[in-house]
Order: sequence, then C-alpha cells, then structure tokens
Amino acid sequence: MIDKILILGASGFIGNTLYKELLSYYDVYGTYSSQEGLFGDNQVFYQFDVEDGGLDRILAQVKPDVIISSLRGDFKLQLKAHETLVEYSIGTGARLLFLSTVNVFDGKGNFPSYEKDPPLSESEYGRFKIACEKLIKTLPKENFAILRLPMVLGVNSPKIFQLKQAMKHHASFEVFPNLIISVTTADKIAQQVHYIINKGRFGIYHLASKDMVHHDELFKEISEKISDKKLIFKNVFRSNEDRYLAILPKKNKLPKNYHITVAEVIADSTLKEEIITLKN
Repeated sequence: MIDKILILGASGFIGNTLYKELLSYYDVYGTYSSQEGLFGDNQVFYQFDVEDGGLDRILAQVKPDVIISSLRGDFKLQLKAHETLVEYSIGTGARLLFLSTVNVFDGKGNFPSYEKDPPLSESEYGRFKIACEKLIKTLPKENFAILRLPMVLGVNSPKIFQLKQAMKHHASFEVFPNLIISVTTADKIAQQVHYIINKGRFGIYHLASKDMVHHDELFKEISEKISDKKLIFKNVFRSNEDRYLAILPKKNKLPKNYHITVAEVIADSTLKEEIITLKN
C-alpha cells in the first residue's frame, strides 16, 4: 500500500505537474530549491538544494513509500543525492522513480532508441544521467523505474515560452533541420507516472510520443498555430544527414489511453486561448 510520495524537485515545471496530478490521490510531499515566496509556507514542501544537503533529514521526516526524482543542480552533488536515495530504498523497500533523458543516447544518432538499447552519450549531461541510471539499477528490479523523457513541451513549457518571447521581441529561434526527435507534454508524463505508481510497474520506460518529427518542422508548425506573426528561424546544422535524438516505447508500453502523438503535443502546446491572447 502506498502511503506517502516524495517528489524531489516539485517546484520545477515537470515536478510541479506531477505534484498536482498525484495530490488528490496520495499523501504527497515535495522539495523546492528556490521560489521561497511560493513554497516556503507550504507544510508539505521542504527546502532542499543539492549544494546544501539535508536529504537524509527530509527522508527521515517524511518516510516516503515512493520517491520521484526530478532534481536539478550540480551533477556530482546530484549523484551523491541519488546514492542517498538508493541507500534509503535498500533500507526501507521504498520505490524510486528516476526521470532520465533522451540524452543518454546522444552519442548515437543513426536510429531512434528503445528501452533495451545500451546508452551512449557524448554530452556531460547525458553521461551524468547514465551514471545515475547505473546506480539505480543496483536496486532490486521491483524497487525502481527509470523514466526516460524526450523534449517536453506543452502550453506552459519553458521551450514554448522561449518561442513566444522570440516572437514578441523579434529575436531568432534556433531549429535543427537535420534532427529527428520524439516529444511529449508534462501533463501526459504526469498521467503516465500516476499509472506506473498505481499499478506497481517497474523497469525502463520511454515516455515519448509514438511517432517522430523533424525539429524545424515541429516548431514551424507550432509557431504558425500560435500566431500570425512571422518568427525568425535560425537553422543550425550539426551534420549533413538526418540524425536521431529520439526515444520510442517498444518493450514497456503503457495502455493506449496513455499514448501520445506529435500532433497531440502540438495541439497541447497551442491552446486556443493562448492563440487569442497573442493575436490580440
């Protein structure tokens, strides 16, 4: 039986979406590293920054049955924090859900990547996430889920905000014409994580759209749906041929109502009320 859930990084874009999704169903706690005015008076939110430490104290006080890690910050200190989480899971049997990234495959590029494919990264961020995944895999398999995420969009996402700011200020917006990606939204991730927790699912999941799109085509279509204003696109070419930075679900598929497509992501990123606001 699940009594308490602790979300590390619950003040962030994805973490806060998870918090709002789970709040009506579980006893949910979260951590924040900034925005004191918003979370400081909330009795179920604890201040935590990987640079300051104190994770042991929060775990001892909350005693969570499920921990969702959506942390940010210094990579070495984050890895140390995850060592603490693994120790806590071993000692208590708590389940650990780790939000990973498509970047664990950014050293590949010839094909999309699936759950059983061995990670290979050329970026510091991707290599850090691989190190965290390896650490978490030392737990009994029933005690963890590694949830790899593609680019996360949605009407309130940082990337869409950046695109709207570029429109507003007549600035350029970078796109990668030769890059093929998969995508999702924070709302869909929250629904999927809720299902994984509720059903006790474990293992590696690719929480991504079931189809793919070229990076430039995606943002050109979004920009056209958001506003009649012309956006200045800056094309960035990192190879002469198409490359993939895409994950797709294959082995650990969720039920159909938890799937999402590129078209649905675009629709969720261009809500009607947002279009009206920008056009006016």
